[in-house]
Amino acid sequence: MNVEEFREYCLSLPDVTEATPFEKFSKGKFTILVFYVNSHMFCYFNVDDFSNITIKCESSEMAELKEHYQAVSEPFNGDKRYWISAQPNMDLSDTDLKELVRKSYEIVKAAYKREKSDARISSSERKQARPKAKAKYRKHG
Repeated sequence: MNVEEFREYCLSLPDVTEATPFEKFSKGKFTILVFYVNSHMFCYFNVDDFSNITIKCESSEMAELKEHYQAVSEPFNGDKRYWISAQPNMDLSDTDLKELVRKSYEIVKAAYKREKSDARISSSERKQARPKAKAKYRKHG
């Protein structure tokens, strides 16, 4: 799989956007292309060097993936508790790579839905859940 095929696959997933948010950080030395679902990243890679793709992953699956595929390792730049690095065109088939990306997309999409539903709590529910503040000062009368 080449960089354009991979990009097309990522953009084929519903509600996905792409951006290069690290341009100022990299000072033009490299271009990191990030894919987002609902404003949360699920996958990114260096456009100029398509040798590693960083993908969000369930921590319970990481050890098995690393054991099964030489192409899967700890991420170059990402929290190793939540992300893996996958090297395309090694022992990881295009189908398996797409499946990892699809799972990453689903993880992030599900997390965003939880956040969104938490944000929908009504103001009356928030008032009921919030403990009443104790008065700091007492009136003397």
